Amino acid sequence: MPGLKAALICFVGFLGLLPTVHGQTPSTPKNPPSTQREAAKPGASSNALNDSEARLLEIYRLTSAGQTDLALDQAAKLARDYPNFQLAQLVYGDLLMARARPLKQFGDVPDPVAGNKSEALDALREESRRRVKAFTERPPEGTIPSAFLALAKANKHAIAVDAAKSRLYLFEHQNQQLKLVADFYVSVGKLGTDKSSRGDLRTPVGVYFITGAVDAKQLPDFYGSGALPINYPNMLDARRGKTGSGIWLHGTPSNQYSRPPLATDGCLVLANNDLNFLLKTVEPKTTPVLIAQQLEWLKTDYVAGSHSHFEHAFLAWRTAKSRGELSKTLSFYTPDFNSFGKDLKQWKVALQKDMSNKASKRLAYDNVSLLRWADHEEVMMVTFDESPHQGATVTKRQYWIRQASHWKIFFEGIVG
Repeated sequence: MPGLKAALICFVGFLGLLPTVHGQTPSTPKNPPSTQREAAKPGASSNALNDSEARLLEIYRLTSAGQTDLALDQAAKLARDYPNFQLAQLVYGDLLMARARPLKQFGDVPDPVAGNKSEALDALREESRRRVKAFTERPPEGTIPSAFLALAKANKHAIAVDAAKSRLYLFEHQNQQLKLVADFYVSVGKLGTDKSSRGDLRTPVGVYFITGAVDAKQLPDFYGSGALPINYPNMLDARRGKTGSGIWLHGTPSNQYSRPPLATDGCLVLANNDLNFLLKTVEPKTTPVLIAQQLEWLKTDYVAGSHSHFEHAFLAWRTAKSRGELSKTLSFYTPDFNSFGKDLKQWKVALQKDMSNKASKRLAYDNVSLLRWADHEEVMMVTFDESPHQGATVTKRQYWIRQASHWKIFFEGIVG
């Protein structure tokens, strides 16, 4: 079936590279779909794929290698095992159609059948392209997203989303380092990213935290197997006047395995089996979620040494506060500082009272995590445990902004 091979290669452009990417080939799992979750378990290869996607890419590889009979057999099984996986059904249809006539394109549905579904077909073609691209363009070995400067032991996992690739990457904190343990296809807003207002059909970009988990029993079928809300708008968003709420990571309705790359009202949507894995793995409140149009990957040793200037400022603030130096401590805050409604004047009163009680009890800081967001401004999000020599430990979060050569705090508050 040379027509099918040519059509698929023409569309994705690099199917022929699949057998040689990182020296491995996506293979059909031996386990049935109901039990195949080994690929996404912590400690698995960073190239791990879920069952359906691995099988889909194997069909592409077989087709590009000219093994179209085997590809057709695998496609039939994939379509049977995942009847709501529309992309798998489209590929299976192409392979069947190629037996009768040459194909003109990937997803070559005859006009009478396609009807007014050209947009849906284009969306499936784009989904296919992004799935293949995410596999062929893996994150460079030994790199992490540049936003993850330092994570505390409490941050057992971290999530990063590359909207341009429609990919969600899951990291696990192992031996004081982040390790990529799994990644999944994800859908974002209909109009893309950079959410700024309620109802704009865009997914926010920035650094957020999962705030909780919502059981599927409490939700309509539309949300699939559950949801993980994030704290949009965060304090930087609020400072910039952004509006909207209710941004979740959630699943798909029962009649749909996955959604097109640009398909949501602003949420991040995964296949239900992938969302289930996240629900069982990540912890609310301590799991950061980085969302970017395109992730920047840097070597871990470079990331670790890239924030010394900020650490100097953070240490100076800590020292001033632990010594009870009110004026010097206040010099680290912006004039428009806010803490859950308290302005700088009100914060000064609270800070003075707090420091007067603790001036002779040097403060201790532990479990410090540091996350960076940089666009037209550079912002640091610092989460830490603060405790006096005697007294209760509180978990705080600060947002620092770089103003010329100085770092200033525009938000501080207790988060746990």
